[in-house]
Amino acid sequence: MEKLYALTGSEQARLILSRKVSPVELVNQVFDRIHKLNPVFNAFCLLDEDNAKKTAALAEQQIMNGEEVGPLHGVPVSVKDLVLTKGIRTAFGSKAFENYIPDEDDISVERLRQAGAIIIGKTNVPEFGYRGINKVFGIIRNPWNTDLTPGGSSGGSAVAVVTGMGSLTVGSDGGGSIRNPASLTGVYGFKPSFGRVPLYPGCRDPKFPGGSSWETLESIGPLTRTVEDSALMLSVMSGPSHMDRHSLPGTVDYSAAIQNKNIKGLRIAWSVDMGYGVVDPEVRRITIETVKVFEQLGCHVEEVHPGISNPSQFFAGMIARDTDFKGLRQLAKEFGAYMDPNFLNVVNKVWTDEQLTDAAMHRQAINITMRRFMENYDLLIVPTLFAPAFKVGIYGPDEINGQQVPDNHWSSFNCLANMTGFPAASMPAGWTTDGLPVGVQLIGGHLADDVVLRASSAFEEAHPWLPHLNKLVERYDQ
Repeated sequence: MEKLYALTGSEQARLILSRKVSPVELVNQVFDRIHKLNPVFNAFCLLDEDNAKKTAALAEQQIMNGEEVGPLHGVPVSVKDLVLTKGIRTAFGSKAFENYIPDEDDISVERLRQAGAIIIGKTNVPEFGYRGINKVFGIIRNPWNTDLTPGGSSGGSAVAVVTGMGSLTVGSDGGGSIRNPASLTGVYGFKPSFGRVPLYPGCRDPKFPGGSSWETLESIGPLTRTVEDSALMLSVMSGPSHMDRHSLPGTVDYSAAIQNKNIKGLRIAWSVDMGYGVVDPEVRRITIETVKVFEQLGCHVEEVHPGISNPSQFFAGMIARDTDFKGLRQLAKEFGAYMDPNFLNVVNKVWTDEQLTDAAMHRQAINITMRRFMENYDLLIVPTLFAPAFKVGIYGPDEINGQQVPDNHWSSFNCLANMTGFPAASMPAGWTTDGLPVGVQLIGGHLADDVVLRASSAFEEAHPWLPHLNKLVERYDQ
């Protein structure tokens, strides 16, 4: 029997539309895969199996009847547990919402359903998407080494995709939460331009303390095994909505955009450390090798960085400005015994007005510097993270190559794109000598989502990563 779960989402969609594969058979295989592997990795915190199988049966009938269907008709899709799903529990990784069942989909999920996607369940997250774990659903493990973390906060989504527990998944990224786990698990993660994919109710509705935070930072985006899959999902999810005041006008067929893989002449800046990072030697090596590939593709590459200080030292203040502390502190009073200690530290921290405005002023300064810098470049290449995957249960490495790493700075290359609103992607660019994936990040200029996707697709064709991921899928076929 053909292993349909091992196909990419785009392959699954094409086979269903051509009547060569049944949505029922595909969904059944994916759930069999989940039941086999989820006890090991804990990628899913909820499955909607009965409804998914009913939807698959209906999808099959629609195909057989020759009805007009959408581009994702019959394809299984998982959704991060911070993104609302109508009729399917959305717990935000917290005891406070353990039994909450939304009465509406987030806009991205609604659009995926309209395109024919079958929502199969919710993927596990740290509590409210902050670093750490949740005490309700437990730790997520990295399939390349189960002693290590897959990162977060879209860690469950990344693990589901890379192991064949559904080829398409919806993630969210307020400070690297798509790109971080993409790097640590070896999948492709795309954070669109701020507003490219509308958000509502998530990050917009104040009735969800914690879930309604990060309003000026958060983006919804895909994690997939190929660029083609991400382009397909983004084409479906993007476009304006009257419910999101930040949403951008216009729509783009990103699937068509990536067909042009000629990126000769692109101007690319690159840096292995941005002038301040403590970066693992193997991450450095893989980043430099990635730059060489782009040079071979005819791009003009220049080792240079914008000259900004580490943005993570101001980023916490930006999160705080977007946070409903009153609502969260009320939840902490009621559910604090079930909450992650790191999350409680965030909730209980007292901020002064000057600290908050100082963070805002630094964000403005970083934006001006970055926008002027990107006037001269189409892309900026940097490592996604300072290091490969580390042990589960800790918030980040204390040291890298013998050098101390300040708290949370190991991921500070990520928050830059959230503070500026720029599009950014983490590509699986190489593997360490221990066999761990390393992501390299492409950051585009203002609204340059298509450039990031085209460059990613050209790199993928020149330096294929899917064979590595297929070997991982085969490892867990045994």
